[in-house]
Amino acid sequence: MKKEFQHFDVIIVGGGHAGIEAAYAAARMGSNTALITLDTDKIGTMPCNPAIGGIGKGHLVFEISAMGGLMPKLCTKTYLQARMLNTRKGPAVQGLRLQIDKHAYSALSQKILKQTKNLTIIDGTVDDIVLDEQGAVCGAQLHNGDIINTKSVVITTGTFLNGKIHIGKQQYDGGRRGEKAVKTLAHFFRNSGLKIGRLKTGTPPRLLHSSLDYTQMESQEADNLDYLFEFYPHKVINTHPCHITYTNEKTHEIIRKNLDRSAMYSGNIEGVGPRYCPSIEDKISRFANKSSHHVFVEPEDASMTEVYPNGISTSLPADVQEDYIRSIKGFQNAIITKLGYAIEYDYVHPNQLHHTLELKKFPGLFLAGQINGTTGYEEAGAQGLIAGINAHLKTHGKEPFILDRTLSYIGVMIDDLITMGIDEPYRMFTSRAERRLLLRQDNAFLRLTDKAYSIGLIDEQFYADFCKEKEVIAKTIEIFKSSFKHQELLAFFDRGNCPKDIIAKHAPGPLSKRAMLSVQASFMYEPYLKREEAEVARRKQYQTLGIPKELQTENLPGLSKELQEKLARYKPTTVADAALIPGMTPAAISLLIFKIRNLSRNTQREDF
Repeated sequence: MKKEFQHFDVIIVGGGHAGIEAAYAAARMGSNTALITLDTDKIGTMPCNPAIGGIGKGHLVFEISAMGGLMPKLCTKTYLQARMLNTRKGPAVQGLRLQIDKHAYSALSQKILKQTKNLTIIDGTVDDIVLDEQGAVCGAQLHNGDIINTKSVVITTGTFLNGKIHIGKQQYDGGRRGEKAVKTLAHFFRNSGLKIGRLKTGTPPRLLHSSLDYTQMESQEADNLDYLFEFYPHKVINTHPCHITYTNEKTHEIIRKNLDRSAMYSGNIEGVGPRYCPSIEDKISRFANKSSHHVFVEPEDASMTEVYPNGISTSLPADVQEDYIRSIKGFQNAIITKLGYAIEYDYVHPNQLHHTLELKKFPGLFLAGQINGTTGYEEAGAQGLIAGINAHLKTHGKEPFILDRTLSYIGVMIDDLITMGIDEPYRMFTSRAERRLLLRQDNAFLRLTDKAYSIGLIDEQFYADFCKEKEVIAKTIEIFKSSFKHQELLAFFDRGNCPKDIIAKHAPGPLSKRAMLSVQASFMYEPYLKREEAEVARRKQYQTLGIPKELQTENLPGLSKELQEKLARYKPTTVADAALIPGMTPAAISLLIFKIRNLSRNTQREDF
């Protein structure tokens, strides 16, 4: 191996979406960084649906953007269609979603990374992590036996770690279609004493665009927006249409008759699949009363050679895939270019991590992406960003960087993973955030860009432009408050209306449409925001309040049966831990606090 490869400040293992963000962050912060991946031509590959964003997921991408990450920049250059989801609802729960040219995305990610200062890309395989006598990272061993010295390693292996592909009863080792699984590094984790599990995900067959009849499908309307995920305005030009069709009773009958031939139902798969993105077999079984399911027909790249039928992922054998595909309206003459498959892989239970995404057991070893039990490009990218930041800080002896769950969706995700763990692949939804009125797409830069600048992730021009916008937003809000009565403000800024002309007229400087939404939301949500801020303060006040073992939560009046069962299952030791249980409401937390304090007072009386 060449001499310059003997030592790096930070090593990133894997070139998927987590690895890209980790490498980009660590290198831009000043660490001499190596990105080691099985095939440098596959960096930035989108093995599943080539789309980024959506409800909750889009919030993560805006936060990556606010912190100088690469994913939003790639999206702006490679999108085919843009849609803003949930526009009938308020800005807190809207979600930007882009259909992406997956080949252009991958090529551009490679180009930018190759041009990134302090970053070396190595085509190779990491077989082992080298630890010192204290169990801390001191190097990574390659497949050829060479050891690269380092203080920090970020593992972003995606579905490759002990990956196994399933199509019907056929199964074989693989990390993705046509790519080898990572077996040797999997031994390190299996023998490490860490708690390891198996998860499963899947993908639908790809179809030849020219073999489909789009006249039998619904056209899915795009949105002509004025911004995407990046800070700067962008006039959206939608170039490629997406369509919708539906499964039917014939489709369902074909699948029902062949369930025993599916890898999911034959007992060949031990991994747990994503509840929120089930296979078509799972949908037919779980929702037996439904006569149809949506199929979103989406292009994979600008050439439109292949399309992605979103919503019908499968592990059925080839003949059954062909039969059920051709039963769908518009697909009668469809030609399958690539079969759908299920893939299962190893993951590390994430409650073994610090909030920095560093393993508690092995200082200097960070994990990001699907190895932590998540699913999705956006969740992976966000974790990669945080892991890359903290790997750099760890190497240089600096304080760690942790995002609070009250400040960001990234913080919500990481806190959920570490505090609650997972029992299925984790996917981000706005409902996971207790303070989602505070955590909006439009104010992601206001929430996070100052923090990102303080650790060296934001360049001077971007930061200067951001500071100007922040000042104009603040002054615009002041002007409205001093110029209009409260009822007039409520009339201007109701849920379905963002009065851009009125905002522009009173603003002391130019504002993007995204920034105008921030002004609207500040008035529209004002009473609720005050309540949420009070809840945040109250939670901090009681977050260390312990839950006594003698507190009986079973049959507790005012607490639903579901929450009683969850409290018994998770056994939280503090009110803060209880608040993180999925589905736990503010009212339930208030009841819990009341009961704890009441029990404490009664105990004190008895002691007296």
